[in-house]
Amino acid sequence: MSADRAQSWAYAEDFVAEDEVLLRARGRAAQLGCHSMLPGSCATLTVLAAALGARSAVEVGTGTGVASLALLRGMLPDGVLTTIDVEVEHQRAAKAAFAEAGIRATRARAISGRALDVLPRLTDGAYDLVLVSAAETSCALYVEQARRLLRKGGMLVVDNALWGGSVADPARRDEVTTAIRDVGRAVRDDEHMLSTLLPVGDGLLVSVKRSTRA
Repeated sequence: MSADRAQSWAYAEDFVAEDEVLLRARGRAAQLGCHSMLPGSCATLTVLAAALGARSAVEVGTGTGVASLALLRGMLPDGVLTTIDVEVEHQRAAKAAFAEAGIRATRARAISGRALDVLPRLTDGAYDLVLVSAAETSCALYVEQARRLLRKGGMLVVDNALWGGSVADPARRDEVTTAIRDVGRAVRDDEHMLSTLLPVGDGLLVSVKRSTRA
């Protein structure tokens, strides 16, 4: 990346300033050692949820609520987020962030458990947006479930889709990088999805479930 491009990327990442609630949520993530979505991706996610008019969403991996807050702030005022995490302590921290942000408890349904146990129990075609993180080798299975959960015209968002620049480097063939690269290609090549890869944060793979076949 040229110096000018790197400077532009850094400028874009900080273009929308984060408030104290988000910053405290990030601090809790650092303390608990869990991943949090980067600022540019959070800002993009909020805009995507708002543009979609999202009323129902699913998040795989609550963390301390950083991406959850970004989603909830873009969703309709009566929108409900179902967020899944295996770590109860992380969800406790996220609920604290929701309370600090003034988000009603009824708008965030936190489910503790393994995503692959919880997702199959959710209703087909009932969700406007599904957010997953590509930071796990199980990402392909999450994406498969997301396709089922989304309504026609619903949106899949995959965070960490560039994995620190590794995905774009064909020489990088470690397990996680290869898994994320394969997910991106599979979503891109799915005739039922309309996709793009945004170079914000650590990469956002964004895909809309087609209403009809092209």
